[in-house]
Amino acid sequence: MRADRLLTILLLLQNRGKMTSRELAQTLETSERTIFRDMEALSSAGIPVYAERGPQGGWMLTEGYRTSLTGMKPTEIGALLLSTDSTILKDLGIHEDFTTAARKLEAAVSGNKFPSASYFNQRIHIDSEGWLSSEETFPFLSTLQTALWEDRKVSISYLRNGETKNRMIGLLGLVAKQGVWYAIGQHEEQYRTYRVSRIVAAEIMNEPYTRPENFELSSYWESSKISFKQALPSYKGKFSIKASFLQELKRERYVTLLSIEECSDPLWLEAEAEFNTIESALRIMLSLGPHVIVKSPEELRISVYRAALGTVLLGRRVRRLFSTDSV
Repeated sequence: MRADRLLTILLLLQNRGKMTSRELAQTLETSERTIFRDMEALSSAGIPVYAERGPQGGWMLTEGYRTSLTGMKPTEIGALLLSTDSTILKDLGIHEDFTTAARKLEAAVSGNKFPSASYFNQRIHIDSEGWLSSEETFPFLSTLQTALWEDRKVSISYLRNGETKNRMIGLLGLVAKQGVWYAIGQHEEQYRTYRVSRIVAAEIMNEPYTRPENFELSSYWESSKISFKQALPSYKGKFSIKASFLQELKRERYVTLLSIEECSDPLWLEAEAEFNTIESALRIMLSLGPHVIVKSPEELRISVYRAALGTVLLGRRVRRLFSTDSV
């Protein structure tokens, strides 16, 4: 609707300061001619919008003009901006609604002493991708949060491989993943990831911490996940799988499909996958039951056969035990 588009233009100019007609048209997915008509409508409504000519020009609002949204605390705004999952929002079809709401919140706080949306996003990252779930405690999470908001260094004692390590770090951010919190910190010019549940002591220092300008929290986290997965042990296997069960295999954690080919039977596929260990591969193959046939390596094929045979023999024993003949 045009009213929504006019409000969005107002918020974009307020948040970004200056935008060209082309930038506005691309952002709003409309034509530059429509943008010109919208600017005339805003001006007629008393909104002090004007065009600056030249190569560096664009549409702007008169300095000092802004919309207002009152009654919200900085932490309330931060909670709204952080309590979202972009994947879920897209699935529900309300991602654009959230984007508009975020612009309104940012417009309300920019220019005041409230943190901006980018301030929160650079310090807290919510990763909703599947991982091993865990119920951990984080007694020093609030301490780390305080150090993060105040940009001060923090001294931590960290339990690693049965030993306690002491570190002085500058906090770059916190990441939540499947109920587990991670602290991203800078120690001796190196970026490190610390599992918050393993921090046994934390004290905020008076020394301020200056964040690197080129650090981007979500990018660092995605890169560290890739490095972590590459460091995991690798075990490859080849097998035939019913085509109707391929999606179920894809939902398994730590399974990477390397190749999928059609075979003479249209109901089956030939596949090769990478697992973490033979134990992991064995568990997954058994979970698919008669819908998968292991081809190689031989040790995996024999392990699946023995496990399946053991299950059959156990089933026979149970049936004999509860059969009417044995009562």
